[in-house]
Amino acid sequence: MLKHTKKLIIARNHIDSIDKKLFNLIKKRTNIIKRMLKLKKNKNQIVDTKRINEILRNIKKKSIKNNIDPNITLQIWRSIISAYVKYQKKKFRKK
Repeated sequence: MLKHTKKLIIARNHIDSIDKKLFNLIKKRTNIIKRMLKLKKNKNQIVDTKRINEILRNIKKKSIKNNIDPNITLQIWRSIISAYVKYQKKKFRKK
């Protein structure tokens, strides 16, 4: 096996390990979202624009500070937020 191919396999294994950790964090986040949803009395409590903007500002700052392209991290966080907003709206109707 070529040296660069072996290094690529090792790098992919590291990515797989990180993905497993991310999955477990998403599982924990989902459980917290489910508990929060039970506390919300009105559907308009699902989207807190001020909080979302604050989160995205902080992610951008952290990304720049840590030399990560903020377009990547902002896209990921927007996707996460959007997915959970959709989830909450769907589940809220069924309460």
